[in-house]
Amino acid sequence: MAQARAFSHVGITVPDLDKAVDFYTKVFGWYLIMKPTEVIEDDSAIGVMCKDVFGEGFGRFRIAHMSTSDKIGVEMFEWPDTVRPKNNLEYRKSGIFHFCVQDPEIEETVKKIVANGGRQRMPIREYYPGELPYRMVYVEDPFGNVFELYSHSYELTYSRGAYQS
Repeated sequence: MAQARAFSHVGITVPDLDKAVDFYTKVFGWYLIMKPTEVIEDDSAIGVMCKDVFGEGFGRFRIAHMSTSDKIGVEMFEWPDTVRPKNNLEYRKSGIFHFCVQDPEIEETVKKIVANGGRQRMPIREYYPGELPYRMVYVEDPFGNVFELYSHSYELTYSRGAYQS
């Protein structure tokens, strides 16, 4: 059996990098560890790495790096031709369809999300109504990126068997 590895970072595409940095700083207090920077397709080390990842012809993009309080990185990408899909919750499509942020003050954070241009997708729900205060909700940032809020850690929520009767 493989040894469990730590999660390093997630990458998110947004149409307005400066607004995204502002949103995630105001709502979650994430740290900006590399300010928005332009990357150009060229023969520099980063240009070559990006050609490996995105292929020839990517042109240019902007990127910023943020970090959560538990040292998980968040890379934010802004492409000149970023497209917002009509269906931003393609849960049946292979790939990542959301990420989750742990926050014990879900109600207050949802208010901040909405006040800063995001959206609440559903009511806040309890995993163990009347028994334990474990709550969750799906929301969106101002750009339609879907994410979830948990009131408690993933381990606490699921070690109890949230879906077992």
